[in-house]
Amino acid sequence: MRPWEEYIRRVEPYVPGEQPQDPYVIKLNTNENPYPPAPGVTRALEKLEGEKLRKYPDPSAAGLVSAIARRYGVNMDQVFVGVGSDDVLAMCFLTFFGGEKPILFPDITYSFYDVWASLFRIPYERRPLNDEFEIVPEDYQGENGGVIFPNPNAPTGKLLPLEAVEEIVRANRDVIVIVDEAYIDFGGVSALPLIDQYDNLLVVQTFSKSRSLAGMRIGFALGNPRLIRYLNDVKYSFNSYTMNQAAIAAGVAALEDQKYFEGTRRQIMVTRERTRESLQKLGFSGPDPAANFLFVTHRDCPAEELFEALKQAGIYVRYFKKPRIDNYLRITIGTNDEMERLIEFLEQYLKNRGGNADGNV
Repeated sequence: MRPWEEYIRRVEPYVPGEQPQDPYVIKLNTNENPYPPAPGVTRALEKLEGEKLRKYPDPSAAGLVSAIARRYGVNMDQVFVGVGSDDVLAMCFLTFFGGEKPILFPDITYSFYDVWASLFRIPYERRPLNDEFEIVPEDYQGENGGVIFPNPNAPTGKLLPLEAVEEIVRANRDVIVIVDEAYIDFGGVSALPLIDQYDNLLVVQTFSKSRSLAGMRIGFALGNPRLIRYLNDVKYSFNSYTMNQAAIAAGVAALEDQKYFEGTRRQIMVTRERTRESLQKLGFSGPDPAANFLFVTHRDCPAEELFEALKQAGIYVRYFKKPRIDNYLRITIGTNDEMERLIEFLEQYLKNRGGNADGNV
């Protein structure tokens, strides 16, 4: 080791899904929306002028904050925006989880949580999901330094009912509770109605999934104005200009076309259920889905084998080599054509392999 390496902060980094550049690949591994953003987004970007891009963006992103506030029926001082929900969540970790008591999150969950906790020197404890991959509210009672969990959870796609979410918030009034709702638009009920009742609750969402803007990186948090002020204090101490001009314009335009949003969201859920039924006939099973992906295992064929076979065929899905879930695949819902091609490949592969085509999803 060189002398200067003694002072380097070391963490085990988050590993994102692969981003293959081959245009012919069927990409079902990173939970992107298979449909383009609302037409108004393209028009908004085309209107951007060089003079506007020459200058720094509004550090408060007031145009985007105002549009989010209108869409979700809150005040502007209840909205915080950032460069994707990852940026927003990282700011939340940095701002609210500063005590000596461990924060709590599930053992099977979004794998960035322990990365941020390690990076910011935050003690943490994982609470195990039950055998049905469900979050158990009782496990989040008792002293702690804060609570965070996705709903629906990732990568399982399992939804926690709103009453159970409130049970966790109610049991933790002395710390901040963050509900990460990246996938809530695909079948869940948001905890947003609870933010006026519980001043320690933050609800975080993203434009990456249901609004087709993963490439623009737009995330936001909704909560008590005091929490939002604390977040902005940290943001302005870190990077005042987090949202660029193009992202602000695209975000506003996406929010203005609710009809398009509802249409693509509904289509993804319809395709998800059709795909689920097809996978069931092929011998797959998994939790009831409430996100824009399926989390499945096959009764005969190991997940890692299927992952590699699919990849060789140009179909990318996500495989996590981790305890309890190392025999599952996470499959993003694509277009109807993409999902049909996935099913056709799996049908032929399992047939050639001699797999049994009975099971339940």
